[in-house]
Amino acid sequence: MRIVSGIQPTGSLHLGNYLGAIRNWVRMQDDMDADSDCLFFLADLHAISMPHDPQTLHTGTLEMVAALTACGIDPDRSILFNQAQVSAHCELQWLLNGTARMGWLNRMTQFKDKAGKHREGASAALFTYPVLQAADVLLYQATHVPVGEDQKQHLELARDIATKFNFDFASEDKPVFTLPEPITPPEAARIMSLRDGTKKMSKSDPSDMSRINLSDDRDTIAKKVKKAKTDPEPLPSDLAGLEDRPEALNLVTIYGALADCSAEDVLAQYGGQGFGSFKPALAEVMVESLGPIVERFVELKEDRESLDAILARGALKAREIARPTLDKAYSALGLVRGH
Repeated sequence: MRIVSGIQPTGSLHLGNYLGAIRNWVRMQDDMDADSDCLFFLADLHAISMPHDPQTLHTGTLEMVAALTACGIDPDRSILFNQAQVSAHCELQWLLNGTARMGWLNRMTQFKDKAGKHREGASAALFTYPVLQAADVLLYQATHVPVGEDQKQHLELARDIATKFNFDFASEDKPVFTLPEPITPPEAARIMSLRDGTKKMSKSDPSDMSRINLSDDRDTIAKKVKKAKTDPEPLPSDLAGLEDRPEALNLVTIYGALADCSAEDVLAQYGGQGFGSFKPALAEVMVESLGPIVERFVELKEDRESLDAILARGALKAREIARPTLDKAYSALGLVRGH
């Protein structure tokens, strides 16, 4: 089994990233046996598909390494690296561009969302972004890829590209690429904004009060929870009572995710109580869970030498795993190159 997943190093990690993805990465890492691999990468090449500040990207990449390590990703047990140090990602993307079809890419909803009404002004990198995503996982013969609902379409494209490439350029008994399967962890919590329970918690939200950053100190966490949007009704005793109460549902979901219990368990304990009682309890659970992560992150992000070393070691391991697949892809296409 080989799991591959990536995250863009743009902006700081927040509670939604941690509960929705990173904590599951850590659990996957901890559950892997000796014959399996976890590769987690910082998608800095994807980041340049949109306008960006080079210094911010560089700093964000190193801080993301610090955040992931603080959350529990162990560079000695998982392979943690950034794309830009593994040129095979770009090479394989170009090779796969000959197999990917314009019609397939035109159907990608993420391009339409990010390009908006100005599609002619969007970068070619944004349009071919899904092909690079396909290269990211096919390069390592990934067997499984953790995906959210918004990324399932891109993994399906990766499978389509792999299937066509194998059919066109390889024999049935010796395919070049493995077709990766999606993993959607059922326990992954969907964390919403603290200011609007109908919108996902996001680092792009202009209000810092809408999210809990993994760099927030204990006092800031408590303040944000206290000021989180709610309604005047007390908490119900069952889930049905949270219908049409998105902010209340969000806070209950967060509590359950951090305390490792169900929303029903939370309501069994706090049903009938107002938010004046529930918010301090939520803040306490949040500080207890995130406090050690925040402290470790603050310590790690100042040690740039160690962060560079983590990325360098990870990239070396990634290049070694990637090389055989890239060689097979070149050979299958009839391309002659030196070594």
